[in-house]
Amino acid sequence: MKSENETSSADFILLGFLSRTNVHMFPMAMIFLAFIAALSGNALLMLLIQVDFSLHTPMYFFLRQLAFMDICQTLIIVPKMLADFLIPGNPISPAGCGAQIFLGLTMGISECLLLAVMAYDRYIAICNPLQYPFLMSRNICFLLSAGVWMGASVNALIHTVFTLGFPYCGSKVIDQFFCEIPALLKLSCSDTSRYETLVFVAGIVVLLIPSSIILATYACILSRVLRMKSSTGQQKALATCSSHLTVVVMFYGAGIFMYMRPSSYHSPEQDKFVSLFYTIVAPVLNPLIYSLRNRDVLHALRKWIGKYRDFQQD
Repeated sequence: MKSENETSSADFILLGFLSRTNVHMFPMAMIFLAFIAALSGNALLMLLIQVDFSLHTPMYFFLRQLAFMDICQTLIIVPKMLADFLIPGNPISPAGCGAQIFLGLTMGISECLLLAVMAYDRYIAICNPLQYPFLMSRNICFLLSAGVWMGASVNALIHTVFTLGFPYCGSKVIDQFFCEIPALLKLSCSDTSRYETLVFVAGIVVLLIPSSIILATYACILSRVLRMKSSTGQQKALATCSSHLTVVVMFYGAGIFMYMRPSSYHSPEQDKFVSLFYTIVAPVLNPLIYSLRNRDVLHALRKWIGKYRDFQQD
């Protein structure tokens, strides 16, 4: 019988982002700090939206879900990544790898779809404000949210089943810091070209179509904003929309670069850096972008800090 601590032949080994050397201790420490910043920043944003009644609007309802997705994304990836750096060769079972793929894809696809929903929300608020309470009612917001999560979960489940269904009879060493479809397909000893075509088609549905809708939506918003007579209204609308567009460019750009390139154009180094961007960097920047460029969130933060100081003085 095999000893309990012996690695199973079915287990995978993640090479990680960096090898465990003294030279690489500093970048790993920075990733750990980014992990803490992503968790605390997004948790604070969720807290502010929860406790401040003025932020109980559809836009912040979706923004709160975006923060939740970022928290989940970092929790799915970074702890295992740091553990593999501290203990090189630490295996991950096929079930654990499948869980990473499913949960990571669910959060990633959900964010893609949610960003499109948020663009629709801004379009209705700016271009059709009189019907906004009806078109973005509480029930409609919940239905849109449910559609985002359901669509992302089904899509992620299909990709997880297909990816783990391939035979992996050669090397089980994944040249990546988490289980991801492009890195895993390179290890398969069967023809994966048809499935890679399916991944490309899914990328069109999940990435290109929503991003095109977002760009078209914001073209209409910009046209409407430029016709506004109130300079204050223009500034507020542009500040809100520019924050959203910044997040869209970051997230969709990284996703398109990762999942819509032919496998022959993938290199482990490029894939690791792009993956690092949308799994760690984007969750750190999202709460900063939405808070520093949003007067409502800054006002809620100042009000919350003021209440906390008053409580401490009492």
